[in-house]
Amino acid sequence: MTRKQRIPVTYAETDVVILAGGQARRMNGINKLLQKFDNEIQLIKIHQQLKSRAEKVWVNSHRDHSIYERIIPSIQYFQDDEAGFHGPLMGMKSAWSHVQSDYVLFVPCDVTYIPNKVISRLHQAIQRNPRCEVAVVEINGKALYPFCLLKRSSLPTIEHHLEQNQRSLKHCFVEMHMQVASFKNRALFFHSINSFDELQQHRQLNFL
Repeated sequence: MTRKQRIPVTYAETDVVILAGGQARRMNGINKLLQKFDNEIQLIKIHQQLKSRAEKVWVNSHRDHSIYERIIPSIQYFQDDEAGFHGPLMGMKSAWSHVQSDYVLFVPCDVTYIPNKVISRLHQAIQRNPRCEVAVVEINGKALYPFCLLKRSSLPTIEHHLEQNQRSLKHCFVEMHMQVASFKNRALFFHSINSFDELQQHRQLNFL
């Protein structure tokens, strides 16, 4: 008997956008995408884990574009449509002026763990509801709203919320019939790094 061949998982063309446009106030304004949380610079870690599953990988950032290019020559990048720091919803809105794919996986620059098959699992989640326009990563029961897969049709809702000066991802996503892809990682203590204290604890826990 021949071994049964595994059917490859297929999904629509998807770009990856790393959200790196924040101020990082609690970390003295450093660019978290260029820091080492583990053994590798965040930009390299995220790119390595997702590049083979995406059409293109972009960075949404207002600075350090030449450094990104030096590290990964193929990297694409764009700034927010409006100057200032308007949060991840502005980065998501701005992405649709640049990407060609109808789906984008948004990844926070300070994420510590990227699950295997995250893109395919998020596509499966979106397909559960014909009206769904966003699927969010949930790890150990915690929804990580900036870590999500969005459809291009979500743009009018995002624009409306920004026009109303309403920047909550959670509130915006409710209107998009949000679905969730759940993952488990019992060794995970920090989903993202938001302070030097968290970074120190994260490193210490990784060496235990």
